[in-house]
Amino acid sequence: MSTTTLDKAISNLPVRGFLKIDDLIIPDGEELVKAILELKKEKNAVILAHYYQPPAIQDIADYLGDSLQLARAARDTDADMIAFCGVHFMAEAAKILNPTKKVVLPDTQAGCSLADGCSGEGLRAMREQHPGALIATYINCNAETKAESDIIVTSSNAETIIKSMPEDRPIIFAPDKNLGRYLMKKTGRDMILWDGSCIVHEAFSMERIAKQLADNPDAKLIAHPESETPVLDLAEFVGSTSALLNYVEKDDCQKFIVATEEGILHEMRKRAPQKELIPALVFDESCNCSECFYMKRNTLEKLYLCMKYELPEITIDEELRLKALEPIEKMMELSKSIK
Repeated sequence: MSTTTLDKAISNLPVRGFLKIDDLIIPDGEELVKAILELKKEKNAVILAHYYQPPAIQDIADYLGDSLQLARAARDTDADMIAFCGVHFMAEAAKILNPTKKVVLPDTQAGCSLADGCSGEGLRAMREQHPGALIATYINCNAETKAESDIIVTSSNAETIIKSMPEDRPIIFAPDKNLGRYLMKKTGRDMILWDGSCIVHEAFSMERIAKQLADNPDAKLIAHPESETPVLDLAEFVGSTSALLNYVEKDDCQKFIVATEEGILHEMRKRAPQKELIPALVFDESCNCSECFYMKRNTLEKLYLCMKYELPEITIDEELRLKALEPIEKMMELSKSIK
């Protein structure tokens, strides 16, 4: 491969989001997995992956987890390079937490509807409208939004954190209104909600899920709290990604209808191979599951290229990083007891 070809691929990164090198022969199958593992050793890298990633990436990861678990892994690693297989805000959080490490993301266009729909400027405006309010922001947001927040939450720790906040201060919760409504019900705290939602979890059809339950009377519906209220009201259990996984593994029921991104089913089947797992149905009748196309932008091929050339790299202004770090550290401190 010529230097010119690589330079062209790098120049196209801002538009394409990943390295596309036409005349580079990329291994495939088991050889590709072997090549990635060799790169990991050569570069002293660690591979972090979210449960919603494609199965092939989940299988090769050093750490597989939800947002809270991956934030801890990113903070604590002593590797020189973090290859983050998730979406952009997750890789950005890794850089905020561990700035001396090189953080690479297979595809920078692996975004998030929640992160895209909430800005630091917007939160500042809400704070001006509600003087004295504290801002609790879901981790699914960019660095600028985190920097305007008083504390960050994940679906694993949100209930604990909201309950810990001063009762004499109003709370602005952003950006997921569905998670916010659920937390209001669980904690009894009235909150001012940002009008945002996850396109994956809003895709579930209450009517189609009700029919699934009627057709499978021995099944339990379990749902992520980013889902809309009617779906949550039907659910036997509501919990974070990791909580749903643990519930399927430990509960006596042998059949579950799962209302969250379908990627979690891969790990669920590993942990509970004897149980039947049914993806909850969405409004689109041509599709039988809810899939995040952002999460699925990452592939083994893109992972190989980003580790080989250490691009695309996540960088962040130091002043912004320090502002965004403060509410994340508050979250981490309050989450010590949460696995």
